[in-house]
Amino acid sequence: MSATDAFVARPSGVAPARALAARVAARERRAVDVAREAIARLEAVNPALNAIVGFDPVATLAEAAEVDRRLDAGETLPMAGVPFTAKDNLWVGGRRVTQGSALFDGFVAPRDAWAVARWRELGGVLLGITNCSEFACKGVTTNPLHGPTRHPMDPSLTPGGSSGGAVSALLAGMGLLALGTDAGGSTRRPAAHTGLVGLKPSTGVIPHPWGFAEPNYGQSVIGVLAHDVADCAWAFDHLVAFDAADPAGVPVRVELGAGAPPEPPRALRIAWSPRLGIDLAIDDDVLAAMCARVDALRAAGWTVVEADPRWPGGVKEYPLLALQQAGLHALYGHRLAAERARIDPDLVAQIEAGAGWTPARLADVLRLRERIVASLSRFFDGFDALLCPTAPVVAWPVGQLGPPVIGGAPAGPRGHAAFTPLFNAAGVPACSVPAGTVHGLPVGLQVVAPRFEEARVLGLAAAIERLGAAA
Repeated sequence: MSATDAFVARPSGVAPARALAARVAARERRAVDVAREAIARLEAVNPALNAIVGFDPVATLAEAAEVDRRLDAGETLPMAGVPFTAKDNLWVGGRRVTQGSALFDGFVAPRDAWAVARWRELGGVLLGITNCSEFACKGVTTNPLHGPTRHPMDPSLTPGGSSGGAVSALLAGMGLLALGTDAGGSTRRPAAHTGLVGLKPSTGVIPHPWGFAEPNYGQSVIGVLAHDVADCAWAFDHLVAFDAADPAGVPVRVELGAGAPPEPPRALRIAWSPRLGIDLAIDDDVLAAMCARVDALRAAGWTVVEADPRWPGGVKEYPLLALQQAGLHALYGHRLAAERARIDPDLVAQIEAGAGWTPARLADVLRLRERIVASLSRFFDGFDALLCPTAPVVAWPVGQLGPPVIGGAPAGPRGHAAFTPLFNAAGVPACSVPAGTVHGLPVGLQVVAPRFEEARVLGLAAAIERLGAAA
């Protein structure tokens, strides 16, 4: 049996999350029975993938039984019985949560992260905790504590990162939704590499008021992963809120309308930027797949013109990386002397790099972020949405930080991650939607819009998804 035969994106008979929730709420299915099936699937496929690193079947069954009790008592639970996973840098109360780090091997979360608590409150059932790179600060999913996560379509490949465990579990049928995080593309790029939908919402619209200290302060948001755009929109709609305890929180309601993204009008002004205006490297065959999907949009009646944002000077690949490195050093630099051997060497290098950034240089980077926000805002004065690649390559072998060559030229360790972080800096919504395959592996097209225009992003992503289904 081949890897593709062994691990399928959606096992036969498994309904989309929103349809399953409706059946459980109508008592056509019991949440406990759904949980048993999810547990059996996990036990069958996870050992080969190492996607889920925190698993307690007794707790999952008890949680599902409580959902059944609440429904039998007459409660309305919109996400009734839907099995989901949470990334290993999001707190799950009473459970071991580690950020993929041996430094936190014994940490037990004192409470649920806000997003975890919210989905549970609405009837979702936590299936497991998914692997991530250490401190969620690498573009692949491996760490000294839990080891590497593998791609369900080919276990010799990485699903990307840092939310690689989340996408690997979802693609292999372990749960129907996943919570990740995204500080520079960690939800969108793994979604692209696995043919899933990954949403990075506007900064502040999903509360995250407590949890681990974030090295990427001001950049990282909760990400939502699903098999299709409608599920992603529905799941996201259940997370939008304002919490004054979250310093990034904004009292702005982002309306989707019962979780169904409305299709934007054909008069939408759409820009297509194949290299984001800064000559980012991309493999020719990946670019060809992107162009084919853009051409299909045009053929369906959408107006798409090629146009690039005009970024400020100094923008290339990962322009705010210094903030991540300085944040890592501030949090963990004091632990290098005694515990260096317990930390991923790639993270050691980032922590040490963070020690070298001067206050003046960090101030320059923060000012650059302000200019990035202003530049993209001016771009959106003339356009309603922006399309660009999510990642310039398909998935690459486990054990490599990134592909050594992109677009025929040598690539640095961040070359594969270059198309996503600018939108974290700008705080705008961005969604990766499947856009075909290259050499049998998925690629994703990124949809971006102004801040708080999640409905526009998801509506356009749904239109792109429909074109793919019709192809």
